[in-house]
Amino acid sequence: MTSGAANPGSSDGISVRKCVSLDEFQACVDLQREIWQEADLEVEPSTTFVVAAQTGGQVIGAYAGKMLVGYTLALAALRNGGAYLHSHMTGVIAGYRDRGVGRMLKLFQREEALSRDIRLIEWTFDPLEIRNAHFNLNRLGAVARRYLPNLYGITTSPLHRGLATDRLVVEWYLDSPRVMAAIDGELPSQPSALSIEVPSTLEVWKSGDLARVQSVQAAVRERFTEGFAKGYAAVAVAKTANGSAYQLAPWSDF
Repeated sequence: MTSGAANPGSSDGISVRKCVSLDEFQACVDLQREIWQEADLEVEPSTTFVVAAQTGGQVIGAYAGKMLVGYTLALAALRNGGAYLHSHMTGVIAGYRDRGVGRMLKLFQREEALSRDIRLIEWTFDPLEIRNAHFNLNRLGAVARRYLPNLYGITTSPLHRGLATDRLVVEWYLDSPRVMAAIDGELPSQPSALSIEVPSTLEVWKSGDLARVQSVQAAVRERFTEGFAKGYAAVAVAKTANGSAYQLAPWSDF
């Protein structure tokens, strides 16, 4: 077994396992509708889950008894001759958030990938969602070196609030010392060369001041673009007096 995931498949009444049947794939689609509430044309159909499961990707479900409460969908990917997984979707229904379900899904995902000698998983997330940033960078030990403006276009999901879907690309090097330390809760802090702040009042503005949120988004986009152009990577999120700030440092094999 690899470090930090002695039992990634079950905890606190929740079990995690691969989804393999058509009924299980459809349950993932139903959960997707509940979480993202997108228009039908933007919902990933069950056939996408079938294809992912049959072509080297992953469909992983978190269950409370027999009820699906979360899932991860990952696709097989290739870059520069190397195989990796692109984790396209991870979602947990409202009643089971903040109970470690997302972490269980990611740890199971990591173990399954390593069992096939896959050592990198990537995914994207909204840089304005600081809780996700904390989870990805601080808790999982991932890093980000790419910023993709409006990656998916303007979607119908109320979660996106009509904003451009700017995304950071997460790189999760599964058996790196950095990742193993983070999973064990021992990830050391390191000096940063650049900080990018996201104000805590952003959550209030999201409810009724789209123009102000767009202004923050534009500023964050510019700062990340500048930092990544210098060879920096986003390696952590830290609290500040006015919110939280990404910490960027020169890239190396963390």
